[in-house]
Amino acid sequence: MRIPANMYHLAEVGDMTPKTQLRPEIELSWRRCRLSGLGPAAPDLRFEPDEVDRRSRLVAAAQPVLEQLAEQLGDTGYSVMLADRESRLVDVPIGARKLRGMLTGLGAVAGGVFMEETTGTNSIATVYELRRGLAVRGEEHYLEPFKRFSCYGHPIIHPVTHRLEGVLDITCLAENDSALLGPFLARAASDIAERLLRTARRAEQRMLAAFQAAAAGHNRPVLVLGEGVVLANSPAVELLDPVDHIRLRELAADLGGRGGAARSLELSSGRRLAVRFQAVAPGADGVLFEFTDPEGTRHVPHRGPAEPPHPGTPVYVGGAPGTGRTTAVRSLAGERPIFALDASEAAAKGEAGWLAALDAAVAGEPGLLLVEDAHLLPDACAVHLRRLMERAGSWIALTGAPVAELTGYAATLAADCPVRIELPALRDRTEGLPGLVRAMLDDLGAGDRVRFTPAALAALAGHPWPGNLRELRTVLQTVLAHRSAGDVTPRDLPPSYQVSPRLRRMTPLERAEHDAIAAALREHDGNKLRAAQRLGISRTTLYNRMRALQITVSSS
Repeated sequence: MRIPANMYHLAEVGDMTPKTQLRPEIELSWRRCRLSGLGPAAPDLRFEPDEVDRRSRLVAAAQPVLEQLAEQLGDTGYSVMLADRESRLVDVPIGARKLRGMLTGLGAVAGGVFMEETTGTNSIATVYELRRGLAVRGEEHYLEPFKRFSCYGHPIIHPVTHRLEGVLDITCLAENDSALLGPFLARAASDIAERLLRTARRAEQRMLAAFQAAAAGHNRPVLVLGEGVVLANSPAVELLDPVDHIRLRELAADLGGRGGAARSLELSSGRRLAVRFQAVAPGADGVLFEFTDPEGTRHVPHRGPAEPPHPGTPVYVGGAPGTGRTTAVRSLAGERPIFALDASEAAAKGEAGWLAALDAAVAGEPGLLLVEDAHLLPDACAVHLRRLMERAGSWIALTGAPVAELTGYAATLAADCPVRIELPALRDRTEGLPGLVRAMLDDLGAGDRVRFTPAALAALAGHPWPGNLRELRTVLQTVLAHRSAGDVTPRDLPPSYQVSPRLRRMTPLERAEHDAIAAALREHDGNKLRAAQRLGISRTTLYNRMRALQITVSSS
């Protein structure tokens, strides 16, 4: 995610008057650089040479085009650079030797990270932000050491997936600038995209052939996952949830396009299956998955009682606010009437008034008496309620904080309930998120009209959900306000929920670190310098942890 333009305020980031009037897109880029904490004197160089994949489809498609450009340019004073989808240079610049030497000191080496927060406004970093071609000439560069150059960059967009694959750049000294640089480079980027398309078509043919061969004559689930491609037979469609696709893509990423492996995998439904997976072809994007069920079906254990409690048996339903405590009690009551009292009102009404309402509810028509937030009861009310729970003929259910957090009379009330149901926080049960979303959509009357895509569910699964089910319902209502039918993608989610899916499950420590950094960024409207100061860490450490934990700032 990246910061929306309307969030920038020049007054907040100081004044640095350029020598020339800046174009609007360049001025916005300068503002982003300032907000990141980057000063104009020098780049904040970062290098990730080990992350560069020289066997990627981008490099394979670009290599012949780059060789042709090198032959055309020779040593004429122009240099060409290729960055990958993470804005890292995949190799040293090609072209003029003298220019290469100058650019090396500015981070133009294999693995050099060209983001606006590291190298300022330039035709790699800013094109990466804007996803469109752009020239940056002389004084338009944010950093002083770059002002001697002019450059033009063009994004390389995959023609099938429409995702950014990389950025192609041509750079020269400012005095050698030419209006022909733009069309020259755009044509080269188009040639790379065309080669990507031909590669994609061959890859799709290989994936289809592998899928058909594996599925022919068998009733076992078979799945092929590729870049923008999902092939599944009927057993696989019935077996797998969108969350399972996320886990399988993680396995595919670990495979690295080579060889094969076998694992035991627990699905979001609770079934444990043996899965054998292998690359469709060496170096190919697609991975073939075949599932077998040697141990039979195993369901996820129910977190509550194995069967509904007998009417008259006191029940305690514990959990954080928003986890569905009241809904769980309503489910237990079935068709029986429910009389609800809120313990938090005891202070407002006075203990005597609240106890009178409690006695009246018990003496009324038979049904279930629900006392919500029982852990907030004054001691006198809790003692009286406990006596009522011991009396035959009264069916009482309590909701409140998790049992482990209870103290005093609240803990005694929970202990006196033979049936105790603990509801986990939503962040601890994201494997059930697809089912929860479907159930809520049905409840909101949109279950037959709206479908959340795997990518949207993955984005939701990466959220910490401090408000639990109540927060999830609010998000769904917000989405339905502008998307009444069709597929819901991450772009349809509220901006703060458009989170890239994690490639692996976080440890509790990583989750705590993730939440702290995300909160600091929200508190300071995406200003990374201020967020780093708030956290007591350096900007470099903040950048490194953001990349490791895949924390980004919304572009919506």
